[in-house]
Amino acid sequence: MFTIGDFATMGRVSVRMLRHYDSIGLLQPARVDEFSGYRYYEADQLRRLNRVMALKDLGFTLAEVGRIIDADIDTAELRGMLRLRKAQVEAQIAVESDRLGRIEARLRMIEREGAMSTTSVVVKSVAPLRVATVSGEAASNNNEDVGPVIQGLFGRLFAALGAAGVEPAGPIVATYAPIADGALTVTAACTVGDDAVIDGLDAVTLPGIDAAACYVHHGEMVDVGEGYQALATWIEDNGHRTDGTAREVYLVSHPEPGERWQTELQMPIT
Repeated sequence: MFTIGDFATMGRVSVRMLRHYDSIGLLQPARVDEFSGYRYYEADQLRRLNRVMALKDLGFTLAEVGRIIDADIDTAELRGMLRLRKAQVEAQIAVESDRLGRIEARLRMIEREGAMSTTSVVVKSVAPLRVATVSGEAASNNNEDVGPVIQGLFGRLFAALGAAGVEPAGPIVATYAPIADGALTVTAACTVGDDAVIDGLDAVTLPGIDAAACYVHHGEMVDVGEGYQALATWIEDNGHRTDGTAREVYLVSHPEPGERWQTELQMPIT
């Protein structure tokens, strides 16, 4: 048998926690010395402790943990529950990591306010483009709304291109067009030949633009807001207007590292 301190060390828990589990009947010692009151545990009780800690990490209350363990949940079912919880935690971490990236990007924009250069903005016409597309809708312009939509659309786009054995004939493009109540129509597009027919995708001609204010953003897309702010400043300073639509033309992207990406932002102007 092991003292409570030794058992706590082997189970990677605190002595205070073991005392609490004993007091509520969740994990009682194998023996308590009637004279000293010292608690003693057996190695086999580590199995119950492991299940207690696993279920606790799944979000169950201690009362629920006790009922589940006493119902003699089998190892396979417990493993399945843990794998599900692991996937949920990983998804939550990914969401929070994205949020942190957006916060850092917004801070960088705030720090550069008043210092953003608009000298790289150029005005040019954009030729029509034959593309295969798939479209969806984002609830707003917020990165949290747009990001998952455009990522999902590009996943569908490349899956369909791969299934059809079609290679891009030119640039990859994303378009954004405002609709009612602040929502956006979001489109992922890939340049294809005039005769391309791909299941699951629409083959259309992306209209040309007579005059577009254009800015090439260098780096990862998390910082693309700086490019749009540079465009907004230039458009206003030069007395132009825009209809709120935008295109992103991915000049350099995957599989190149993020710091080498180049994305041309295009906004029509009048």
